[in-house]
Amino acid sequence: MNGSKACRAKGGARKRRLLPCLERGGGVQRLQDGFGRRFPYLRLSITEACNFRCTYCLPNGYRKSAPHDFLSVDEVSRLVRAFHALGVRKVRLTGGEPSVRRDLTAIIAAVAATGVEKVALTTNGWRLARDLHDWVQAGLTHLNVSVDSLDPSVFARVTGHDRLTDVLAGVDAALACSQPKVKLNAVLLRDTLAGGFDAYASFLMDRAISVRFIELMRTRDNAAFFAAQHVAGPELRNWLSERGWSPVARHYDDGPAMEFSHPHYRGRFGLIAPYAPGFCDSCNRLRVTARGKLRLCLFGEGGVDLRDLLQSRADSAALQARIRGALHAKPAAHRLREGISGDTRQLADVGG
Repeated sequence: MNGSKACRAKGGARKRRLLPCLERGGGVQRLQDGFGRRFPYLRLSITEACNFRCTYCLPNGYRKSAPHDFLSVDEVSRLVRAFHALGVRKVRLTGGEPSVRRDLTAIIAAVAATGVEKVALTTNGWRLARDLHDWVQAGLTHLNVSVDSLDPSVFARVTGHDRLTDVLAGVDAALACSQPKVKLNAVLLRDTLAGGFDAYASFLMDRAISVRFIELMRTRDNAAFFAAQHVAGPELRNWLSERGWSPVARHYDDGPAMEFSHPHYRGRFGLIAPYAPGFCDSCNRLRVTARGKLRLCLFGEGGVDLRDLLQSRADSAALQARIRGALHAKPAAHRLREGISGDTRQLADVGG
C-alpha cells in the first residue's frame, strides 16, 4: 500500500486541593480535578494483547491470563460520547497493540462519529502500510508509531521482530499524506543509546515528524531491567542543548512530551520524562482500560469500573456522573521517584 492511495482518504496543579468540578466553557461542561487540572484528552486501551516482545514491556511475549472480553465497538462509542460531553476533544487508542483487533477500523470510525476533534492511534506499525488507507478513511487524524531503533538488528533485538523496513515503509506512506499527523515513539534504553540520537537526527533532517523519546518507567515486573537500562531524561536534553535544539511551546491537549526544534531540521525531537520534578502538574489526560476501568493515573491503584453502565446501556448522565465523581480520587502526582509504581504490572495492562 503506497502513500498516494492513503492520501486520497479523507495550567499546573495547585497546592491547595479544591473540590472536583465541571467548568463550563463554550456551552460544554469540562472536567476539572481537585487541583485545577482540566482533561481534554482520553487514552483508551482497546486490547491487552500484543504481537511484539519488547524488552521493556513484554520480554516473554503476551500471555493471555483472562478471556478477551475487551470493550466492544458499541461500548467504545457510548464511552467516548460520554467523555466528549464532558469536554474531551482528543481520544488516543492504545493497547497492547490496537491493530491485533480485527475491528480496529470500525472502532476508529465509531470514535470519529462522536465528534471528537482528534482521533489518535499508537501502534507498533506492523500493519501500518497495509491498513493506513482504511484507518484514515475511518477518521484517524493522529498516528504514533513505536520505533525504538533505526538500526535493523537493534530493532529486532528490542522488539523480537525483524520488521523495521516494513514499519518505516508505513511511516513514510503516512508522511506522504496530509493526514494523519505522524510521530514516532522510542523508549530511552542504555543498550540503544550509543549513536541512537545521531541516527534519529539524520532521520529528522528532511522529514517533518517528531521523534519522542520516553524515559523508561519502573513497573511491578521490570525492576531488574529498569535498574540496568534506565536513562534519565536530561541526557537527551543536554545532547539537544549542546547542538542548538530549542524547546517548543505545548498545545493544551498535547500529551506529556516537551518538543525541541532546530532551524536546520524539518523534524523535531521530543522528550517524555516522568521522573522530572513537576511532571504531573500539567496532567491533562485520563485513561480507560480495555475492560472499561477508569484509571486516574497510569501508576495509581485500582480504578473505577464503567463497564456495567456501558453494558446496561444506562443513561449517559449516569456514566458522566460516575466519571465526574471519580475525579476526587485523582492524586496530585505519581510516586515513581519513590520507587512506587502502584499496581501497574506492565504497561500493556493499562495502555501505557
